Amino acid sequence: MSQRSTRRLIVLQVLILALLVTLVGRLLEIQVVSGEQYRAAAAENRTREVLIPAVRGAVLDQAGRPLIGSRVSLVVTVDRHVLEKEADGGAAVRARTADLLGMPLADLNDRLKWCGEEGAKPPPVCWNGSIYQPIPVAKDVPVDAALQIMERRAEYRGVQAAPEAVRTYPSPFGANLAHVLGWVGPVSEDELAAAAEGGSRLQRRDLIGRAGLERQYDAALRGEPGVRTLAIDPRGLVSEVLSETEPVAGSYLVTSIDAHLQRVVEDELHAGLLASRAEGFPADSGAAIVMDATNGRILAMASEPTYDPAIWVGGISNRAFKALTSTKAGTPLVSRATQGLFPPASTFKIITTAAAVDAGYSLTSSYNCPGFLEVGTRRFRNFESVGYGFMNMARALIVSCDTIYYQMAYEMWLADGGNRPKASPSDPIERMARAFGLGSPTGIDLPEDPPGRVGGREFKVANWERNKDTYCERGRTGYPEVAKTDPERAALLRAFAAENCKEGFTFRAGDAVNLSIGQGDMVATPLQMAVAYAAIGNGGTLWQPRVGRALISADGSRIEPIRPQRAGKLPVSRTTRTYIADALADVVTAGTAAGAFAGFPHDQLRIAGKTGTGEVLGQDDTAWFASYAPAADPKYVVVVLISQGDTGGRTAAPVVRRIYEAIYGISGGTVDAQRSVLVGGEPASGYPLVRPDGTIVSPEQQVVKPVDPGDVARRPA
Repeated sequence: MSQRSTRRLIVLQVLILALLVTLVGRLLEIQVVSGEQYRAAAAENRTREVLIPAVRGAVLDQAGRPLIGSRVSLVVTVDRHVLEKEADGGAAVRARTADLLGMPLADLNDRLKWCGEEGAKPPPVCWNGSIYQPIPVAKDVPVDAALQIMERRAEYRGVQAAPEAVRTYPSPFGANLAHVLGWVGPVSEDELAAAAEGGSRLQRRDLIGRAGLERQYDAALRGEPGVRTLAIDPRGLVSEVLSETEPVAGSYLVTSIDAHLQRVVEDELHAGLLASRAEGFPADSGAAIVMDATNGRILAMASEPTYDPAIWVGGISNRAFKALTSTKAGTPLVSRATQGLFPPASTFKIITTAAAVDAGYSLTSSYNCPGFLEVGTRRFRNFESVGYGFMNMARALIVSCDTIYYQMAYEMWLADGGNRPKASPSDPIERMARAFGLGSPTGIDLPEDPPGRVGGREFKVANWERNKDTYCERGRTGYPEVAKTDPERAALLRAFAAENCKEGFTFRAGDAVNLSIGQGDMVATPLQMAVAYAAIGNGGTLWQPRVGRALISADGSRIEPIRPQRAGKLPVSRTTRTYIADALADVVTAGTAAGAFAGFPHDQLRIAGKTGTGEVLGQDDTAWFASYAPAADPKYVVVVLISQGDTGGRTAAPVVRRIYEAIYGISGGTVDAQRSVLVGGEPASGYPLVRPDGTIVSPEQQVVKPVDPGDVARRPA
């Protein structure tokens, strides 16, 4: 053999040896180093996990009355894998099932197709869940049909009839609460992806909270799904159930809402709207809130217009959704209590009073209250241009004198430098408004919590920066689309745009004057004003409003209290708070709310409050009354707003009076706690009794089971 051939043979031997070493090394890696990983992967190829949904927890009022529950619906499901093992592919079973359910066979076949499969119709007709999970084909099936399926299993192989829990709204005392409760809806693809990344178990056909308490406490209400592990044969068919863990039912959410009081508040708000309409006002919407002044818990919260919360059950139609969001219908989907933004008007004067004292104005001094105040070329008037002469700040609150607050705001504006402000203007009113929580979310445990707007210097600058390009563009080009029909208005708009382009950031005297009485660019929610008035009465504590009180496991074994949260402390002295509180009490007996409270038993219960009449361009006035009681040691805050409803004293204050009468059991000029709509005459201090079987003992000694899951958590689907 030649030397060259010998070298080739050696090279070939080395290559073969290298390949053998690589092969052995790879086998060692697969069988030893990564053996467990590959064994798990192989097992995964032979098994599938199917999630068993947990029964969603109930939502209860403070006394244990169900606000949201679940009812049992008999649901028929079909397991395609079982049908496909039949000699005829399950055709006979399908035909018998369709006939029993009274539905066309074609419809049944459409529902049994997996989404993405050839010939499948779009969701929700096709099945969008796991291909290894039985497919629901009919809900609310008659009991006799369900019994036939259960008793004649040989004829209905692969078909099951089992109970399934669906959301219900028991509406104790007829309480509505749609905006507080919220609703559930299908999970989205983005939410599925996020849940997978976070280690949470969600399925395509799961329902999750979309609004209100259902959304805020979704994780606790949803519970934990069970897991059924199925063995899959080489054909992809289920051969057996390997293991199964039971789901954990969602917790009960106990709220601070009292259903009886809630119904009263809803009824009285509605009556106030009707009374205003009878006087010729649009009264297009309204809100009413009852809050515990000592801890921020919401006892009742109503908004109009409203809707039936059950409209979401089973999916809402396009027509119904358009009605909920229609401006012509008043956008019933929007809660005026937590989302409605309105100028607070004279209810804001408690803040201006505190700001004035902080800026050096004396509580004991006397101030003139003329019918109007001239600022530059404009006249800012009192309501109906009435002048009251000289008075102190308490009297200014009692009779709601605007011009005293105008004058103070104008002087504070001048002290800050006027149109040429100093480097660090003090802006006492704007700063105090923010200290009262305005311009920031309240922190309520509901998803919808807008910050509102404090229309001071900070807002003017931010608004100009957002819109200056538009202002400048319109200042150059004008408004040709408006000029076609109204040249005069177009010229005015162009001049306005040109001015704002150059100086739109300037906080002018008129802005300061309007802000002093809660007008101009200032807007707040009724909930924000409830928090502010609670702080005046309770010693200066700003509370984050809370609807949830506790989460209780479905068997009653575990209670997780939801504690009240302090949001801050007012930078207002005790002397100033007491002064304002005394003036607010006189508003009800001798001021702008005296007419609404005529004949009220003031000797037994003193109310402190303030009327407000908000002006909105192109609309009738917004009526406010913000209050708390008892005046000396507040327990309750009650705020009522009626949009386009005339003055606060004539429209909102009477509604507040009737709510207090229900809370305190007032009848015939006598306060009697036994007649209160609250059980025991006050908010609940403990939690409802939840028995191991999930039933609750209500205050009326009725045993209530808000969630009745049947056997849905344990029976094969």
